Amino acid sequence: MKTVTVYLVRHGQTWFNKFNKMQGWSDSPLTEKGIADGKRAGAALRHVTFTHAYCSDTMRARRTAGFILDQNFNSNVELTETPLFREQFYGYFEGEDSPKTWYAVGMPHGVPTFKELIEKFGVDATKDFMHEADPFHDAEDALTYWNRLQKGFKLLRDQNQNGDNVLLVTHGTTIRSIIDKFGKADGWVVTDSPRNGSISRIALTDEGIKVLGYNELKLV
Repeated sequence: MKTVTVYLVRHGQTWFNKFNKMQGWSDSPLTEKGIADGKRAGAALRHVTFTHAYCSDTMRARRTAGFILDQNFNSNVELTETPLFREQFYGYFEGEDSPKTWYAVGMPHGVPTFKELIEKFGVDATKDFMHEADPFHDAEDALTYWNRLQKGFKLLRDQNQNGDNVLLVTHGTTIRSIIDKFGKADGWVVTDSPRNGSISRIALTDEGIKVLGYNELKLV
């Protein structure tokens, strides 16, 4: 059975992260802490033999991937940028204050916060609710979002061989969504968003996706 191990790293802290603003397809630079986040992840992963590296086509993911690969003992790792592993698209709410956004998205369903939305309705429902609340309906719903990510997983499977280790620098909601969707059967309960620079791990197999670790700051 073919197995590809994917190390999911959330990009380092950005200014939008620091100011608690919605940041999906919009982009903002890494803070000094964000640079340190990337370097810390690189130190934790420096001895992992990566056969390939991927990142979303955002500045924050690209720079974080660079910090990680700069420290890797295998200096010949190729970095591929792809829009398939971008963050969820928040449409009209891009750049908006996060608590204000989730109040607008959640109150039509009787809950005022993101945490309560997830607890009551689940992670995928928040995508559908945001699509509904967006006056332009441009925000990704769950079906659109997962169709995009499944193409990304196919890319990883097609470009890598059995036993390969792959780096993927992506985003908080995307990592959280992946762990929530594919880890529930094995008891993975996602209560908090992954920290900037944290490491999660999944295995892509012929049978599906298995969660190996979530929100780790160093390998165990």
